Amino acid sequence: MIPLYTSQQVREADNYAINTLGIPSIVLMENAARSIYEEITNYFECKEKVEIIGIVCGKGNNGGDGFALARHFIINGYVVKIISLGAEEELKGDALINFRITKNLIAEHSSSKIEVYENLKDLALFDDCELMIDAMLGTGSRGDLTEPYKEIVEKLNSIDALKVSVDLPTGLDLENAFGEMIFNPDLTITLSEFKTGLFYGKGYLNSGNIVKGSIGMDNEYYDKLSVNDYLIEPEDAYYGLPRKSLDQHKYSAGKVLVIAGSGKYPGASFMTTNAVLRSGAGSSILAFPKSLKNVAHQKLESAIVVAYEDEGKEFLSSSNLKELDEKINWADVIAIGPGIGREDETKNAVIEILKTHKSKKFVIDADAIIALKDDEYKKLNLKTKVLTPHHKEFADLLGINVEDLEKQLLRYGKEFAVENSCCLVLKGAPTIIFNSSGEIFINSAGNPGMAKFGSGDVLTGVIAGFLAQADDIEDALISAVYIHSLAADLLLEDKTEYGFTSEDLIQGIPNAIKFILKSFV
Repeated sequence: MIPLYTSQQVREADNYAINTLGIPSIVLMENAARSIYEEITNYFECKEKVEIIGIVCGKGNNGGDGFALARHFIINGYVVKIISLGAEEELKGDALINFRITKNLIAEHSSSKIEVYENLKDLALFDDCELMIDAMLGTGSRGDLTEPYKEIVEKLNSIDALKVSVDLPTGLDLENAFGEMIFNPDLTITLSEFKTGLFYGKGYLNSGNIVKGSIGMDNEYYDKLSVNDYLIEPEDAYYGLPRKSLDQHKYSAGKVLVIAGSGKYPGASFMTTNAVLRSGAGSSILAFPKSLKNVAHQKLESAIVVAYEDEGKEFLSSSNLKELDEKINWADVIAIGPGIGREDETKNAVIEILKTHKSKKFVIDADAIIALKDDEYKKLNLKTKVLTPHHKEFADLLGINVEDLEKQLLRYGKEFAVENSCCLVLKGAPTIIFNSSGEIFINSAGNPGMAKFGSGDVLTGVIAGFLAQADDIEDALISAVYIHSLAADLLLEDKTEYGFTSEDLIQGIPNAIKFILKSFV
């Protein structure tokens, strides 16, 4: 697990370095600038690709980092063009010191320039720059950008050049990973430690590749801090993989019942059911409308169909519960919801199943989550349940709109999981796991090719398959989520993000498991 810190924790680390360790703030800024210079030149192989560099510096310490960074580029032979968003008399402290040093240095290097921003026309200074560096706003910035920052960021985003952000992209509010206008870098060099807001929401979309820069402190201080947010690593997927014993048989290797599918939406149930077996479970049974049984047999690989009497309605109703009771009791895990439909009779049946089988492990997905709207979920015991909604389904469950959810995504997810003593797997880019203890695990694998019909249904099957083979729900979830996305990443070896389907994803699950096993055994 990679621990993720809040911006407040990182600011307090700066204070600790200054007030407890006695490191002058100007030294921290110099350490940061040197580290950023090394990260940029190593990442872009600058000597081969870049000669002219543009830097936009704000009025605070982030701008101070930019002025100090400019000096490192200049003394190493680069042409640097700087636009300062504050005049010399507006700057103070370390930012002012580094502004003056860099201004004096530029006086001896006539090819480099420093100008104070007045209007958008000033950005023409960057027309021939091959690399643009954003050092405008730091971790203390909140809310949406105001002018002139908004128009500057919009213009810089349109420039055809490599782009870097210092600490975070300007315009990103790290507290909620949101922002209307955000600088869009290829690389973000975040100082001291990784910050949660860079890895989900608008941070995930706008930070590019993320690496750590150093201010000259070791990790001992951070190791003592309380952390609840984590980034999932490949090693975590390995430790969460269910272990196989030599004496296992098909019923001891995990039994999963999938209650899914209907006449309107049959396909989702097949993908979930097939994914269960590809994830290593020994038994996978699909409960499906009898009038559609022949369709199911054609689409399933090795799973068994248990057909309930639907009287030609093509959907589940409460009258089918007695038929399913034996198989629900048989199963280690029940996956319920993919394509099951939204008929009132079906919703009532879903709620009745969950009420009747309080202690069973369930993976509740898609239409089954819709059945829990209007506070129906508050009437249930969700302690052994895993809910797997996408953003729209989760917003509907809470009775809010998606925009409000995404502005406070982690808060809503954490509150739901804690208050209902359950695990929440919020599907998206990236998928995020919330547990009942208030911890958050952000997936680090996956690619845009997963944004297709059926990808979420496959994940439901992988989760159900892993849960049926494991005792620890949290470890199984972390591994399942990562393996599902890794399967998509490995598909890119032979395909593109445009060309693979959810069926390809199912076929790729064993390969992803093999990749993880070979990496750590």
